[in-house]
Amino acid sequence: MAHDAGAARSRAVDEGELLWQPSSGQIERANLTRYLRWLERHKGRSFDSYDALWRWSVSEVEAFWASIWDFFEIQAYRPYARVLGGRQMPGARWFEGAELNYAEHALRRRDEAPAVMFAAEGRPLEVMSYRDLAAEVARLAATLKALGVRRGDRVVGYLPNGPHALVAFLAAASLGAIWSSCAPEFGIRSVVERFAQIEPAVLLAVDGYRYGGKAFDRLAHLAEIRRQLPTLRNTVVVAYLRDDPDLSGIPGAVTWKDLLEAHGGPGGEPGLSFEPVPFDHPLWILYSSGTTGLPKAIVHSHGGILLEHLKALSLHLDLGPGDRFFWYTTTGWMMWNFLVSGLAVGATVLLYDGSPGYPDLGALWAFAERTGMTYFGTSAPYILSLMKASFQPAARYDLGRLRALGSTGAPLPPEGFHWVYEHVKRDLLLGSISGGTDVCTAFVLSCPTLPVRAGEIQCRGLGVHAQAWDAAGRPLVGQVGELVVTEPMPSMPVFFWNDPGMERYRQSYFEMYPGVWRHGDWIKITPQGSCVIYGRSDSTLNRGGVRMGTSEFYRVVEELPEVVDSLVVDTGQLGREGKLLLFVVLQKGAVLDAALQSAIREKLRRELSPRHVPDAIYEIPEVPRTLNGKKMEVPVKRILLGVPVHEAVSADAMANPGAVDVFVKMAEAMAGSGAEARAG
Repeated sequence: MAHDAGAARSRAVDEGELLWQPSSGQIERANLTRYLRWLERHKGRSFDSYDALWRWSVSEVEAFWASIWDFFEIQAYRPYARVLGGRQMPGARWFEGAELNYAEHALRRRDEAPAVMFAAEGRPLEVMSYRDLAAEVARLAATLKALGVRRGDRVVGYLPNGPHALVAFLAAASLGAIWSSCAPEFGIRSVVERFAQIEPAVLLAVDGYRYGGKAFDRLAHLAEIRRQLPTLRNTVVVAYLRDDPDLSGIPGAVTWKDLLEAHGGPGGEPGLSFEPVPFDHPLWILYSSGTTGLPKAIVHSHGGILLEHLKALSLHLDLGPGDRFFWYTTTGWMMWNFLVSGLAVGATVLLYDGSPGYPDLGALWAFAERTGMTYFGTSAPYILSLMKASFQPAARYDLGRLRALGSTGAPLPPEGFHWVYEHVKRDLLLGSISGGTDVCTAFVLSCPTLPVRAGEIQCRGLGVHAQAWDAAGRPLVGQVGELVVTEPMPSMPVFFWNDPGMERYRQSYFEMYPGVWRHGDWIKITPQGSCVIYGRSDSTLNRGGVRMGTSEFYRVVEELPEVVDSLVVDTGQLGREGKLLLFVVLQKGAVLDAALQSAIREKLRRELSPRHVPDAIYEIPEVPRTLNGKKMEVPVKRILLGVPVHEAVSADAMANPGAVDVFVKMAEAMAGSGAEARAG
């Protein structure tokens, strides 16, 4: 483990190179193995491979999802009449007649085992047992009930990734109320655009937060958000940044502590009850990135999320009691919702609020060591930033309990896989996964009984009939195509909020292939059933008829030690080829001179194709990203093609709004000089 990151990058890593295989003992202990034996014993179903199991799960959809219901012992107040009534998409109806409650399953454990471990910048580690978590949820649920919150009301959080958000979500869900959240770093307009759509009754928020060693006051933001949400009946403030926040500027606001003391009882363990709701009753509302226009308000159901997350977390991520499960996220990203479902499989959920780079790049690894983390979830850009910085977690931290690492948010290139095995741990399940906010899960993900190969996602998820299709709707194997899902999944949205006739829903996923979910990613499915994601299909590079996802481009460019980050844009339009423009963020001290430009072009010519050598290379201070950290290729392309910036992108949908200024100036200069990026 003593190699430096430069050494880790020195050897070319081929896509598909075998990096890890589970031992016979690991396979024997896997939850998936236990499920297979249960299927044989209770259902008379026997499968000799993961592929055979997957094929059954997507061909006999009803039998598969009924087995998930039974295997995980779903507690229902009323049984279901049938598994799937109406198979069409959109509009499939799951487990009709059933009544249950997600929160009841998340709080099935009531012992002294840790349910939550939480750390934040400048705050000591906090531990909350399952028993104490249930008691806190009961107190807040009683409080919300006293405030008049009823089934179907919306309860929203402007909260960081900590116990308050978790307790608030579970309390709302226990009442049949509908949860929605934004991270406190979201600006006023971003929050209002999301929450105003759903007309919330109660807002729970922090007075401020710390990030990167700095304090960020949010009371003024909160006052304005409160003013712009006229449906709010109550505003509850968590004293998070200071002990005694001044709430005089927020009419009717009360602190969390005072509210619980007034309505929640003295503590202890008040009776915790759960409102029985139909399987498809709304659990929470998530939001699309919303680069232009109002973000889509995506509604998921109690039952759909419960079944999908039990399946994904237990059978694919192999989590259960005794695990300590972490994903670096905020409450504004769907991975927070995915993370907190770890409670439903009896794991300890690890919450962290703060910068991954403060006080240094070891912040999350120190947290892993301190908590005895067994599953470390993060993003591909974070892994690549560690690789670039020559960071060596294994050399600095005790990661003895760590057995799996998850990566999502962007495709992880083969070199990123190799770095993990060299500098984190050799005996580790590296689970690259890919899905979306739209389904609040992954379509393609890890499997504890399969090998890990560089650059590849191990498998398609059970019950997920994912395929690669060409433009004519023909399935492809070993070739890149559109990621589609041809059978319904329980966690597909039940609807979008304020979407009469489901028109926006249909346009979002079913316009290209009627009746088939088209996700908007390029995917290749190998003959072995593993998968490679190549980026968004709407930001494809089409050069001389050769189509390529942007992830391949970034992999090549960002291998260069001088390049910290990059963005590539093909300005071509339907029927005509445009220019291929590359924008790079350089390491401190590096210069985009003729030698570096030549090195970039030669590397792309050699490793991609001569067609993919950029027409021009520009240095930029930073790559524009959404609030969820995704590169904003399509909005930048639209700006360069002359679309006014306010039509191309909403500043409130961006993590770094000033990052588009350089592209606006470039578009203006092109227009003024008569140069046309759009014409090529």
